[in-house]
Amino acid sequence: MTLDLVDGFFLRRATLEDHPALARICLETGDAGKDASAIEDDPELLGLIYAVPYQVLEPDLAFVIDGPGGVSGYLFGAADTAAFNTRLANEWYPELRRRTADPGPDAASWRGSDRARRLVHHPDLTVPGSLAAYPSHGHIDLLPPARGKGIGRRAMAFLEGRLAAAGSPGLHLQVNPRNGDAIRFYGAIGYGVLRSPDLPAGHVYVAKRLRTTDEDSPFHLPPKR
Repeated sequence: MTLDLVDGFFLRRATLEDHPALARICLETGDAGKDASAIEDDPELLGLIYAVPYQVLEPDLAFVIDGPGGVSGYLFGAADTAAFNTRLANEWYPELRRRTADPGPDAASWRGSDRARRLVHHPDLTVPGSLAAYPSHGHIDLLPPARGKGIGRRAMAFLEGRLAAAGSPGLHLQVNPRNGDAIRFYGAIGYGVLRSPDLPAGHVYVAKRLRTTDEDSPFHLPPKR
């Protein structure tokens, strides 16, 4: 499937062949929305944590934004965050740990991609109780050529529609507090900032209730056609 967005940009389903592009985009937006290439010494690792697993574990909700210059962004969703995190723990992180050494707990000694390496070995995959009303989560990153055109708004509306049709009652996203542009963007499209003592410090969580097409529908994705 493809969705015409604007000005030659299209949304389509991500494939295995897109993994290098997913990692590149994740790196080039990895510093609170800015390019992290000068910070990370492992250019693939952020993508292997935050992007590629969506295409592998939840391919029905993994999309890329193609533009005149190639892949210019991605859009990911996980219908059931708790189930997705369980699969990360059991199917994704064990292999990732085999390629990544734990730098130890002393953050003062971390260099390059050590923060990400530490996360690989000690991920926090619990789902706070305050997110119960928003069991799905999303993730979107756009490179500069795709920004300022309404693409993010259209892409998020598409994801919300897919999740609502599947019966999800709510969607949340985790945002770096230094990324003021992202926080303002989510506010402009109807997301509120969640505040609860059970949410991890150092992150901003935004959330939105979804209007399902059938309030009694089971919470699942429709079968592939």
